[in-house]
Amino acid sequence: MGGNAFDLLRDADWLNGQRVRVYAAMIGLVSLALLGVSWWQAQGGEGSDFLAFWGAGKAVLAGQPSAAYDLHWQEQVQTSTGSAGWFAFVNPPPFLFLVWPFALLRYPLAWIAWVALTYAVWARVSASAFPRLWLLALVFPGALIAAGHAQNGFVTGALLVGGVALLDRRPVLAGMLFGALVIKPHLALLVPFWLAAGGRWRAFVAAGASAIGLLLAAWATLGSATMLAYTESWAASAAIMRTADADFLLRMATAYSQVRLLAGGSAALVVAGALAAATIALVALSWRRMGPDGMASGAFMLAATAVASPYLFNYDLPFLVLPLFWLVCQGLRDGFRPWEKLLLVALWFAPYATRAAALPLGLNLMPLAALLLAWLVWTRGNTPAPTLARGEPAGAGPVLRRDGSSGSRRPKMSSYTFRSSRPDSWIQPRPHQDASLRLMKYGRIQPMEEPGFLARLLGRC
Repeated sequence: MGGNAFDLLRDADWLNGQRVRVYAAMIGLVSLALLGVSWWQAQGGEGSDFLAFWGAGKAVLAGQPSAAYDLHWQEQVQTSTGSAGWFAFVNPPPFLFLVWPFALLRYPLAWIAWVALTYAVWARVSASAFPRLWLLALVFPGALIAAGHAQNGFVTGALLVGGVALLDRRPVLAGMLFGALVIKPHLALLVPFWLAAGGRWRAFVAAGASAIGLLLAAWATLGSATMLAYTESWAASAAIMRTADADFLLRMATAYSQVRLLAGGSAALVVAGALAAATIALVALSWRRMGPDGMASGAFMLAATAVASPYLFNYDLPFLVLPLFWLVCQGLRDGFRPWEKLLLVALWFAPYATRAAALPLGLNLMPLAALLLAWLVWTRGNTPAPTLARGEPAGAGPVLRRDGSSGSRRPKMSSYTFRSSRPDSWIQPRPHQDASLRLMKYGRIQPMEEPGFLARLLGRC
């Protein structure tokens, strides 16, 4: 009896597709109820993080974009909604391009519009990357906590997931998405090292051009006063971190915050620096372990981002949907490892569950969950292909003569029988026989007719 229970947990064969869909639908209904509670609380005395975005948009509409970084202005605008609390706006100026249209609405409606539209973009990007898992993407608990805070986790999550998913097929567009993370640059800590180590120079250059272009556009549109006001907001950010209490540090999802809580700021800085150096090195090595597959290596890069960034909250984690679902796809294709199903379920809940348990436990366990996720992705990585000798054609393998002795690697078809080391297709199914896996790897099937000029031009991106 005990052995059977152990096997049920280890293999979790009972957790099939039908049960997953039923559980996901139930979680979706609960999430809608919790989201309604979050919206109601956001209208009360505490307010929500979105107040800072809404106040910044009001500054742009008033023709004073630099006032977005004025603490006195933000206090006046935000408390006019009836909120007793207010929040500093510390995002870089290009983020103002995104938030100002929502200031045209009253705060309660603007909150709903912001959450709905940014969630829709993130959900569309995530479902496109993993078509078979679209329902799990819609009800991802990491998305629920991002929606409840009305923060920008959906925006940054869509940029990171879209950039990784498009890297192999549309490297320039992928780079442009990565560059747009200038709105929250600490989430792109590992991206340049990852792109450079993989030799993805088109994406690397596009990312730099995108970031610089957004900053120049903000300077030209919003003025020098706004750019200078943003640099002055760094003092507010430093003050927030300098005076952070235990509750604030428990809301953070980083190793730095938890070590600072337990051992002080100096030890936290040492740990944060060591983790950053280690993850940069591992991200660079991931191309060797995973091979040229950008999705596989990118899954590790995103999991490692949740470990490396020193300033991160649970609502910033919708991007973890990619490494989680990549692991699910590998399990569906090659079989799940012992305990892997239950670990993936736990990690799927982790962004929400670790935040909910942080204050009661006195510890935010999300850094440990991120480490576990990165380890699972790393150990799923493919072994590198053997290096060919100079001048040796790719795919050349050993051959056998009719008498069974070894032959040359370049046999003459009239003299030798070639026997491939690759298993017959009827014995081992092709890795991409599943349409959704093929779509994830190669993109949509292209039409037979000759594409037009615009299609050819945009296709190069």
